[in-house]
Amino acid sequence: MSQTNPTKPLASLSLDMDNQWSYMKTHGDPGWETYPSYLDILVPRVLKFLNERNLTITFFVVGQDAALEKNHEAIKAIARAGHEIGNHSFKHEQWLHLYTEQEIDADLASAEEHLERVTGQRPRGFRGPGFSLSAATLQVLSKRGYMYDCSTFPTYLGPLARAYYFMTAKLTPEEKEERKKLFGTLKDGLRPNKPYRWNLAGRELIEIPVTTMPLFKVPMHASYILYLSIYSRALALAYFKTALTMCRLNKVQPSLLLHPLDFLGGDDVKELAFFPAMNLPAEKKLQMMSDILRLYSQHFTPASMKQHALEVSRAVTYQTLEPNFETYQA
Repeated sequence: MSQTNPTKPLASLSLDMDNQWSYMKTHGDPGWETYPSYLDILVPRVLKFLNERNLTITFFVVGQDAALEKNHEAIKAIARAGHEIGNHSFKHEQWLHLYTEQEIDADLASAEEHLERVTGQRPRGFRGPGFSLSAATLQVLSKRGYMYDCSTFPTYLGPLARAYYFMTAKLTPEEKEERKKLFGTLKDGLRPNKPYRWNLAGRELIEIPVTTMPLFKVPMHASYILYLSIYSRALALAYFKTALTMCRLNKVQPSLLLHPLDFLGGDDVKELAFFPAMNLPAEKKLQMMSDILRLYSQHFTPASMKQHALEVSRAVTYQTLEPNFETYQA
Protein backbone atom coordinates (compact mmCIF):
# COMPACT_ATOMS: atom_id res chain seq x y z
CA MET A 1 0.00 0.00 0.00
CA SER A 2 1.10 3.58 -0.64
CA GLN A 3 2.25 5.13 2.64
CA THR A 4 1.61 8.79 3.42
CA ASN A 5 4.84 10.70 4.04
CA PRO A 6 4.21 13.77 6.23
CA THR A 7 7.24 15.55 4.74
CA LYS A 8 5.86 15.39 1.20
CA PRO A 9 2.40 16.47 0.00
CA LEU A 10 0.00 13.77 -1.13
CA ALA A 11 -0.64 13.40 -4.87
CA SER A 12 -2.77 10.93 -6.78
CA LEU A 13 -2.06 8.37 -9.49
CA SER A 14 -4.63 6.85 -11.83
CA LEU A 15 -4.69 4.73 -14.96
CA ASP A 16 -7.48 4.94 -17.54
CA MET A 17 -8.04 1.37 -18.72
CA ASP A 18 -8.85 2.23 -22.33
CA ASN A 19 -8.73 -1.10 -24.15
CA GLN A 20 -7.60 -1.86 -27.69
CA TRP A 21 -11.18 -1.85 -29.03
CA SER A 22 -11.89 1.59 -27.53
CA TYR A 23 -8.89 3.14 -29.29
CA MET A 24 -9.94 1.47 -32.54
CA LYS A 25 -13.52 2.68 -32.11
CA THR A 26 -12.43 6.27 -31.50
CA HIS A 27 -10.04 6.10 -34.47
CA GLY A 28 -12.77 4.75 -36.77
CA ASP A 29 -11.03 1.41 -37.42
CA PRO A 30 -13.08 -1.64 -38.43
CA GLY A 31 -13.15 -4.68 -36.17
CA TRP A 32 -13.58 -2.90 -32.85
CA GLU A 33 -17.05 -4.48 -32.54
CA THR A 34 -15.39 -7.81 -31.65
CA TYR A 35 -13.79 -6.09 -28.63
CA PRO A 36 -10.14 -7.04 -29.16
CA SER A 37 -8.28 -6.76 -25.86
CA TYR A 38 -4.72 -6.44 -24.61
CA LEU A 39 -5.64 -6.68 -20.92
CA ASP A 40 -4.01 -10.11 -20.61
CA ILE A 41 -0.67 -8.48 -21.57
CA LEU A 42 -1.16 -5.11 -19.90
CA VAL A 43 -2.49 -5.98 -16.45
CA PRO A 44 0.25 -8.38 -15.27
CA ARG A 45 2.89 -5.93 -16.55
CA VAL A 46 1.38 -2.92 -14.80
CA LEU A 47 0.67 -4.76 -11.55
CA LYS A 48 4.27 -6.01 -11.40
CA PHE A 49 5.56 -2.50 -12.14
CA LEU A 50 3.43 -0.92 -9.39
CA ASN A 51 4.15 -3.66 -6.85
CA GLU A 52 7.90 -3.21 -7.31
CA ARG A 53 7.46 0.46 -6.40
CA ASN A 54 4.99 -0.12 -3.56
CA LEU A 55 2.32 1.98 -5.31
CA THR A 56 -1.44 1.66 -4.88
CA ILE A 57 -3.40 3.61 -7.48
CA THR A 58 -6.83 3.93 -9.10
CA PHE A 59 -7.79 2.04 -12.26
CA PHE A 60 -10.69 3.54 -14.20
CA VAL A 61 -12.20 0.49 -15.89
CA VAL A 62 -14.66 0.47 -18.80
CA GLY A 63 -17.88 -1.37 -18.01
CA GLN A 64 -18.00 -3.12 -21.38
CA ASP A 65 -14.72 -4.86 -20.58
CA ALA A 66 -16.08 -6.06 -17.24
CA ALA A 67 -19.13 -7.42 -19.07
CA LEU A 68 -16.95 -9.79 -21.12
CA GLU A 69 -15.85 -12.99 -19.41
CA LYS A 70 -12.53 -13.06 -21.26
CA ASN A 71 -11.46 -9.96 -19.29
CA HIS A 72 -12.65 -11.06 -15.85
CA GLU A 73 -9.40 -12.56 -14.57
CA ALA A 74 -7.36 -9.49 -15.52
CA ILE A 75 -9.84 -7.09 -13.89
CA LYS A 76 -10.16 -9.25 -10.77
CA ALA A 77 -6.36 -9.23 -10.45
CA ILE A 78 -6.39 -5.43 -10.18
CA ALA A 79 -8.81 -5.52 -7.26
CA ARG A 80 -6.99 -8.41 -5.59
CA ALA A 81 -3.80 -6.35 -5.65
CA GLY A 82 -5.54 -3.69 -3.54
CA HIS A 83 -6.08 -1.01 -6.18
CA GLU A 84 -9.17 1.17 -6.35
CA ILE A 85 -11.64 0.51 -9.17
CA GLY A 86 -13.18 3.62 -10.75
CA ASN A 87 -15.93 3.98 -13.35
CA HIS A 88 -14.81 4.95 -16.86
CA SER A 89 -18.34 4.64 -18.34
CA PHE A 90 -19.82 1.55 -19.98
CA LYS A 91 -19.51 2.30 -23.71
CA HIS A 92 -16.42 4.56 -23.55
CA GLU A 93 -17.90 7.09 -25.97
CA GLN A 94 -16.02 10.37 -25.86
CA TRP A 95 -19.19 12.25 -26.71
CA LEU A 96 -20.82 11.25 -23.40
CA HIS A 97 -21.46 14.96 -22.77
CA LEU A 98 -24.06 14.84 -25.56
CA TYR A 99 -26.11 12.15 -23.77
CA THR A 100 -29.32 13.02 -21.95
CA GLU A 101 -29.32 12.71 -18.17
CA GLN A 102 -31.32 9.48 -18.47
CA GLU A 103 -28.82 8.02 -20.95
CA ILE A 104 -25.89 8.95 -18.71
CA ASP A 105 -27.59 7.36 -15.71
CA ALA A 106 -28.19 4.13 -17.64
CA ASP A 107 -24.60 4.01 -18.89
CA LEU A 108 -23.06 4.57 -15.45
CA ALA A 109 -25.46 2.15 -13.77
CA SER A 110 -24.56 -0.60 -16.24
CA ALA A 111 -20.84 -0.02 -15.71
CA GLU A 112 -21.31 -0.07 -11.93
CA GLU A 113 -23.22 -3.34 -12.05
CA HIS A 114 -20.55 -5.18 -14.03
CA LEU A 115 -17.59 -3.67 -12.18
CA GLU A 116 -19.04 -4.53 -8.77
CA ARG A 117 -19.95 -8.05 -9.87
CA VAL A 118 -16.41 -8.75 -11.11
CA THR A 119 -14.32 -6.90 -8.50
CA GLY A 120 -16.54 -6.66 -5.44
CA GLN A 121 -15.99 -2.87 -5.43
CA ARG A 122 -18.70 -0.31 -6.08
CA PRO A 123 -17.00 2.66 -7.80
CA ARG A 124 -16.88 5.92 -5.85
CA GLY A 125 -15.05 7.89 -8.53
CA PHE A 126 -15.62 8.62 -12.22
CA ARG A 127 -13.60 9.85 -15.17
CA GLY A 128 -15.35 10.55 -18.45
CA PRO A 129 -13.82 9.07 -21.61
CA GLY A 130 -11.82 11.72 -23.42
CA PHE A 131 -12.37 14.10 -20.47
CA SER A 132 -16.03 14.31 -21.47
CA LEU A 133 -18.14 16.09 -18.84
CA SER A 134 -21.45 17.92 -18.63
CA ALA A 135 -23.76 19.37 -16.00
CA ALA A 136 -26.03 16.35 -16.54
CA THR A 137 -23.12 13.98 -15.79
CA LEU A 138 -22.38 15.80 -12.55
CA GLN A 139 -26.03 15.59 -11.49
CA VAL A 140 -26.06 11.83 -12.18
CA LEU A 141 -22.82 11.30 -10.26
CA SER A 142 -24.19 13.22 -7.30
CA LYS A 143 -27.50 11.32 -7.27
CA ARG A 144 -25.69 7.98 -7.54
CA GLY A 145 -23.57 8.76 -4.49
CA TYR A 146 -20.15 9.29 -6.06
CA MET A 147 -17.46 10.90 -3.93
CA TYR A 148 -15.47 12.50 -6.75
CA ASP A 149 -15.15 13.19 -10.46
CA CYS A 150 -11.82 13.68 -12.22
CA SER A 151 -12.81 14.42 -15.82
CA THR A 152 -11.59 17.99 -16.16
CA PHE A 153 -8.37 18.73 -18.02
CA PRO A 154 -7.41 22.41 -17.64
CA THR A 155 -5.31 23.05 -20.74
CA TYR A 156 -5.34 25.41 -23.70
CA LEU A 157 -4.12 22.69 -26.08
CA GLY A 158 -7.44 20.87 -26.60
CA PRO A 159 -7.94 22.23 -30.14
CA LEU A 160 -4.48 20.97 -31.16
CA ALA A 161 -5.24 17.51 -29.79
CA ARG A 162 -8.54 17.48 -31.70
CA ALA A 163 -6.85 18.60 -34.92
CA TYR A 164 -4.31 15.77 -34.63
CA TYR A 165 -7.11 13.32 -33.89
CA PHE A 166 -9.13 14.34 -36.96
CA MET A 167 -6.00 14.25 -39.11
CA THR A 168 -5.23 10.63 -38.20
CA ALA A 169 -8.71 9.16 -37.63
CA LYS A 170 -10.83 7.46 -40.29
CA LEU A 171 -14.16 9.17 -39.66
CA THR A 172 -17.24 9.95 -41.70
CA PRO A 173 -18.51 13.55 -41.81
CA GLU A 174 -21.30 12.51 -39.42
CA GLU A 175 -18.78 11.07 -36.95
CA LYS A 176 -16.65 14.21 -37.15
CA GLU A 177 -19.72 16.30 -36.35
CA GLU A 178 -20.48 14.07 -33.36
CA ARG A 179 -16.92 14.46 -32.10
CA LYS A 180 -16.44 18.16 -32.90
CA LYS A 181 -16.08 19.16 -29.23
CA LEU A 182 -13.67 16.42 -28.23
CA PHE A 183 -10.84 17.54 -25.93
CA GLY A 184 -12.46 20.94 -25.33
CA THR A 185 -11.46 24.44 -26.44
CA LEU A 186 -9.16 27.24 -25.34
CA LYS A 187 -11.64 28.05 -22.54
CA ASP A 188 -10.73 24.82 -20.78
CA GLY A 189 -7.41 26.41 -19.88
CA LEU A 190 -9.36 28.71 -17.55
CA ARG A 191 -10.48 25.81 -15.39
CA PRO A 192 -8.94 25.47 -11.91
CA ASN A 193 -5.86 23.26 -11.60
CA LYS A 194 -6.45 22.57 -7.90
CA PRO A 195 -9.24 20.32 -6.57
CA TYR A 196 -12.57 21.98 -5.83
CA ARG A 197 -16.19 21.12 -5.03
CA TRP A 198 -19.20 21.25 -7.32
CA ASN A 199 -22.33 22.91 -5.92
CA LEU A 200 -25.05 20.34 -6.63
CA ALA A 201 -28.19 21.14 -4.64
CA GLY A 202 -26.61 20.53 -1.28
CA ARG A 203 -24.74 17.37 -2.28
CA GLU A 204 -20.96 17.40 -2.26
CA LEU A 205 -19.04 16.17 -5.29
CA ILE A 206 -15.30 16.74 -5.36
CA GLU A 207 -13.54 17.52 -8.64
CA ILE A 208 -9.89 16.52 -8.96
CA PRO A 209 -8.56 17.84 -12.28
CA VAL A 210 -5.99 16.00 -14.36
CA THR A 211 -3.10 18.29 -13.47
CA THR A 212 -1.40 20.49 -16.04
CA MET A 213 1.71 22.60 -15.53
CA PRO A 214 0.77 25.55 -13.29
CA LEU A 215 0.58 28.96 -14.98
CA PHE A 216 1.18 27.63 -18.50
CA LYS A 217 -1.55 24.94 -18.39
CA VAL A 218 0.35 22.63 -20.73
CA PRO A 219 0.04 18.84 -20.28
CA MET A 220 2.27 16.90 -17.91
CA HIS A 221 0.63 13.47 -17.92
CA ALA A 222 2.77 10.42 -18.68
CA SER A 223 1.74 9.96 -22.33
CA TYR A 224 2.83 13.52 -23.09
CA ILE A 225 6.21 13.03 -21.42
CA LEU A 226 6.72 9.80 -23.38
CA TYR A 227 5.90 11.68 -26.59
CA LEU A 228 8.52 14.33 -25.76
CA SER A 229 11.06 11.59 -25.04
CA ILE A 230 10.96 10.56 -28.70
CA TYR A 231 12.90 13.75 -29.43
CA SER A 232 14.98 13.95 -26.25
CA ARG A 233 14.76 11.77 -23.16
CA ALA A 234 16.74 14.32 -21.10
CA LEU A 235 14.53 17.19 -22.23
CA ALA A 236 11.34 15.22 -21.48
CA LEU A 237 12.46 14.44 -17.93
CA ALA A 238 13.62 18.04 -17.38
CA TYR A 239 10.18 19.23 -18.55
CA PHE A 240 8.45 16.86 -16.12
CA LYS A 241 10.72 17.85 -13.24
CA THR A 242 9.99 21.52 -13.95
CA ALA A 243 6.25 20.80 -13.91
CA LEU A 244 6.54 19.06 -10.53
CA THR A 245 8.62 21.91 -9.09
CA MET A 246 6.00 24.41 -10.25
CA CYS A 247 3.30 22.29 -8.60
CA ARG A 248 5.19 22.45 -5.31
CA LEU A 249 5.76 26.21 -5.62
CA ASN A 250 2.09 26.85 -6.42
CA LYS A 251 0.82 24.43 -3.76
CA VAL A 252 -0.81 22.17 -6.34
CA GLN A 253 -1.10 18.55 -5.21
CA PRO A 254 -1.08 16.92 -8.64
CA SER A 255 -3.13 14.11 -10.05
CA LEU A 256 -1.00 12.25 -12.58
CA LEU A 257 -2.79 10.37 -15.35
CA LEU A 258 -1.45 7.13 -16.84
CA HIS A 259 -2.71 5.22 -19.88
CA PRO A 260 -2.29 1.60 -21.02
CA LEU A 261 -0.13 2.63 -23.97
CA ASP A 262 2.38 4.12 -21.51
CA PHE A 263 3.27 0.48 -20.77
CA LEU A 264 2.78 -1.05 -24.23
CA GLY A 265 4.96 -0.61 -27.29
CA GLY A 266 4.38 -1.03 -30.98
CA ASP A 267 5.89 -4.48 -30.54
CA ASP A 268 2.90 -5.38 -28.32
CA VAL A 269 -0.03 -3.91 -30.29
CA LYS A 270 0.73 -3.33 -33.97
CA GLU A 271 -2.86 -2.24 -34.65
CA LEU A 272 -2.31 0.96 -32.63
CA ALA A 273 0.75 2.18 -34.50
CA PHE A 274 -1.08 5.45 -35.23
CA PHE A 275 -0.93 6.46 -31.55
CA PRO A 276 1.83 8.92 -30.49
CA ALA A 277 4.98 7.26 -29.08
CA MET A 278 3.94 3.80 -30.29
CA ASN A 279 7.18 3.66 -32.26
CA LEU A 280 8.92 3.11 -28.91
CA PRO A 281 9.36 -0.52 -27.81
CA ALA A 282 7.81 -1.53 -24.50
CA GLU A 283 11.20 -1.86 -22.81
CA LYS A 284 12.09 1.80 -23.45
CA LYS A 285 8.66 2.94 -22.31
CA LEU A 286 8.99 1.04 -19.05
CA GLN A 287 12.40 2.61 -18.42
CA MET A 288 10.90 6.05 -19.02
CA MET A 289 7.88 5.31 -16.84
CA SER A 290 10.24 4.24 -14.08
CA ASP A 291 11.98 7.62 -14.26
CA ILE A 292 8.65 9.50 -14.35
CA LEU A 293 7.32 7.79 -11.22
CA ARG A 294 10.68 8.08 -9.47
CA LEU A 295 10.56 11.85 -9.91
CA TYR A 296 6.91 11.94 -8.89
CA SER A 297 7.67 10.05 -5.68
CA GLN A 298 10.62 12.33 -4.91
CA HIS A 299 8.36 15.39 -4.90
CA PHE A 300 5.09 13.90 -3.60
CA THR A 301 3.56 10.92 -1.81
CA PRO A 302 1.61 9.01 -4.51
CA ALA A 303 -1.81 7.68 -3.52
CA SER A 304 -5.10 6.57 -5.04
CA MET A 305 -7.74 9.00 -6.24
CA LYS A 306 -9.97 8.02 -3.30
CA GLN A 307 -7.23 8.93 -0.82
CA HIS A 308 -6.78 12.27 -2.60
CA ALA A 309 -10.54 12.92 -2.51
CA LEU A 310 -10.70 12.07 1.21
CA GLU A 311 -7.98 14.62 1.91
CA VAL A 312 -9.87 17.25 -0.09
CA SER A 313 -13.13 16.45 1.74
CA ARG A 314 -11.45 17.11 5.10
CA ALA A 315 -10.10 20.50 4.01
CA VAL A 316 -11.98 23.78 4.27
CA THR A 317 -9.91 25.88 1.87
CA TYR A 318 -11.12 24.50 -1.46
CA GLN A 319 -13.46 26.61 -3.57
CA THR A 320 -16.96 25.62 -4.67
CA LEU A 321 -18.04 26.09 -8.29
CA GLU A 322 -21.41 26.05 -9.99
CA PRO A 323 -21.82 23.42 -12.77
CA ASN A 324 -22.14 26.21 -15.35
CA PHE A 325 -20.61 24.74 -18.47
CA GLU A 326 -21.02 27.87 -20.51
CA THR A 327 -18.33 29.26 -18.22
CA TYR A 328 -16.28 26.21 -17.29
CA GLN A 329 -16.59 23.99 -20.36
CA ALA A 330 -16.87 24.55 -24.06
